[in-house]
Amino acid sequence: MDEALLRGLTPGVLAVLVRRGADFAAAEDAVQDALTEAVRVWPADPPRDAKGWLITVAWRRFLDATRADAARRRREDLVEEEPPPGPARARDDTLQLYFLCAHPSLTPSSAVALTLRAVGGLTTRQIARAYLVPEATMAQRISRAKRTVSGVRFDQVGDVATVLRVLYLVFNEGYSGDVDLATEAIRLTRQLAAAIDHPEVSGLLALMLLHHARRAARTAPDGSLVPLAEQDRGRWDTRAIAEGVRILQAALARDRLGEFQAQAAVAALHADAPTAAETDWVQIVEWYDELARLTDSPVVRLNRAVAVGEADGARAGLAALAALDSALPRHTAVAAYLHERDGDLVTAARLYADAARRAPDLAERDHLTRQAARLNTRLRGRSPGAGRPPGQ
Repeated sequence: MDEALLRGLTPGVLAVLVRRGADFAAAEDAVQDALTEAVRVWPADPPRDAKGWLITVAWRRFLDATRADAARRRREDLVEEEPPPGPARARDDTLQLYFLCAHPSLTPSSAVALTLRAVGGLTTRQIARAYLVPEATMAQRISRAKRTVSGVRFDQVGDVATVLRVLYLVFNEGYSGDVDLATEAIRLTRQLAAAIDHPEVSGLLALMLLHHARRAARTAPDGSLVPLAEQDRGRWDTRAIAEGVRILQAALARDRLGEFQAQAAVAALHADAPTAAETDWVQIVEWYDELARLTDSPVVRLNRAVAVGEADGARAGLAALAALDSALPRHTAVAAYLHERDGDLVTAARLYADAARRAPDLAERDHLTRQAARLNTRLRGRSPGAGRPPGQ
């Protein structure tokens, strides 16, 4: 079986059923039944028109389910609308499915799960494994999401920003189990970029490619995190970087700057530097200024403080950091890094240890713990009083 073919056809088949009047939940169930039947039948008897075959089988399964449901007997007249056999009409409804799955009434986690199921063509089991949750839990989440959007008109105007946010969330989930969500997000974003001409879609695709290009260098053989400045740049995927830069340049040329284009520009500057020491931090600060103007995000300002510390010195970075809420995620880790660059190893070691206790995952916690241990080892090798902050 060609699994990629089935996954690629799934959105279009689902869209046809919804457009003919099936509610989303029932249509999705019927399509899954048709896919199961395809897995059983196609190896011995492959159809000439794969999409047409799936539409016909899914529609019949939907009609069977409709007849069996007493509460839906009013839909039995849809039997008369069953189309004649033959090649399916060429029409790409994937874009509408994106908007439906990223409906504003859904929580981000539900929108991501529904997008992976309906547009990505993943099974509930695959999604559950990727999120490291029980299959029953993920099935309930997807069922609730389908019920939420079941009454939404299929031709309703969607919000591109919401769709992009969902795809960005999928990408940030990374990878685990048998589904690589980062790669899946890139695949889905390519699909969206082919369906809609929008500079921010291109910006998001460029951002994903540029970040994903560094994936092989992000972890050591023992699984520990490798900071950007210490990564082996020879392990970066130069083809992905070149593609990301090319897509980004085309998007920026349209002079409709958005946050994903600005983020991609920062990533491109990192990717363009032959070494960490040659990074153009001044330009990166300028792009963070643009991002702050576009989003007013405290996380952007936190990242900007790091860039300022690199461009103008640790004291300038600490001054930028002082204006931010200390409760921000990773605020303490940034403070530790800037204090270390400023030569205040005592404060930096204490802050690294504090940041480790607040770390959101095991890999980051271990990395910050090692940073604290490294500085404490250096401090123990100094004479009494050395390493104290100025004035103490």
